[in-house]
Amino acid sequence: MSDQEDNYDDNYPEAEQEIEAEMGQEEEETKPEETGEEEQQKEGEEEEKPEEHVEEEERPPDVSLNEEIMSESLLLLAKTGNGLSHAYVRLDAAQKGLTDISLLKNYIHLRYIDLSNNNLKDISALNCLTHLLTLKLDFNRLTSAKLDPLPYLQIASFSNNRIKTTEGICHPKLEILNLNKNEITEIKGFEADKLPNIQTLELRENKLTTTKGIRLPSLKSIFIAANMLTSLDDLRDLKNLNALHLRDNKIENLDGFTENMESLQYINLRGNVLTSFSEIKKLHILPKLRALVLLDNPLTENSDYRLEVLISVRRLERLDKDEYQEEERTEAEEIHEQRRIKEQEAALESASNVNEDQNQDNEDNDKNENDE
Repeated sequence: MSDQEDNYDDNYPEAEQEIEAEMGQEEEETKPEETGEEEQQKEGEEEEKPEEHVEEEERPPDVSLNEEIMSESLLLLAKTGNGLSHAYVRLDAAQKGLTDISLLKNYIHLRYIDLSNNNLKDISALNCLTHLLTLKLDFNRLTSAKLDPLPYLQIASFSNNRIKTTEGICHPKLEILNLNKNEITEIKGFEADKLPNIQTLELRENKLTTTKGIRLPSLKSIFIAANMLTSLDDLRDLKNLNALHLRDNKIENLDGFTENMESLQYINLRGNVLTSFSEIKKLHILPKLRALVLLDNPLTENSDYRLEVLISVRRLERLDKDEYQEEERTEAEEIHEQRRIKEQEAALESASNVNEDQNQDNEDNDKNENDE
C-alpha cells in the first residue's frame, strides 16, 4: 500500500494545458492577416464562442434512464432474496450522458451499480435499492453524496464530482469510501456510529486544511494527499489506523500524533514543508511506526538527514523506501546515547546552579536578618 501511494502522481492537467497553449499559438501564427470589419467581426465571434461553450457545459442535454438503456446495461442474473425467483443484480450504465435515474426505483434487486461518467446531480432514486453492495458514481455533477442508510453497502466511490460536504454518508457496513477530487473543505458527520465498519477513506485533491472531524476508530488507511493541510487534528481515536498518506500538503509541524495510534506503521509526508528534526521526534510516541516518507521536504537537504531521522525515531526500519542498514542503526544509537548523556549532565548542572542560587539567597536573607 505504501508503494502505491508513494508512486501516486497528481493528475493535474498541466501537460494538457501546455499542449492546448501551443496549439493555440500555432493557429495564431498560421492564420491569414485580417483587417477592418472582418477582423472586428472575427473577434466578436471568438468572444461569443467561449460563452456558448460554457453554457453547453453548464446545461447538458436531459437524458433519462429508460427501459432501452436498462436492457443494454443489466448484467448478472441471480437469485433474489427469497430464492424462488431471479433478477438482474448488476447495472453498468457508465458514459450514457444520464441526468435522471428515477427509473431505478423499480429495480430493487440491484446489488452492483456503475453510473460513472454521466451528468447526474440527483441520486435520491438510489434510496430504494436496499440490496446495494457496490456503488460507483465517479465523474458526475454531484454536490452531495447524501443517501439514506443502505444496510449492505460496502464500497462507494464518488470521485471527480463537485461534492462540498461529507454529511449524509452513514452506511453501517461501508468499508471503502472514495471522495477523491471534489471540493470538500471540512469533515462533518464522520462518526463511529454512522460509519462503524469503514476501513479505507480516500480524500485526495480536495480543499481540506485539517484532518479535524475524522473520528472513525475502524479506519485502517487514510489517503488525504494533495489538499491544503496545515494541521493534524482528531487523530487520537484512530487506534486501528495502519497507513496515513499526507503527501503534497502544507504541513510544517507534527502535533496531533498520540500514543493511542498504536497500529500506525506507515506515514507518507512527502512534499510538505517540514524544516526541523524536532518535529520528527514527535513521531517516537508511535509504537509500531516502521516506514516513513519525507522526500521533498526542506529538512531532507541536511547532509545528515537519514541519520537524524533515525536518531529521532530509532525503531524506524525504512525511510523513503530505503531500509536502514545495521551500521546506520549502530551510529544512530551511539549519537543518541552521547546526546542523552550531555542532556543529563546539562540538567544536573542547571539544577546545581539553581540550588546554589537558592543557597546564596538564603544566606543573604539570614545576613540581612542578623544585621537588623
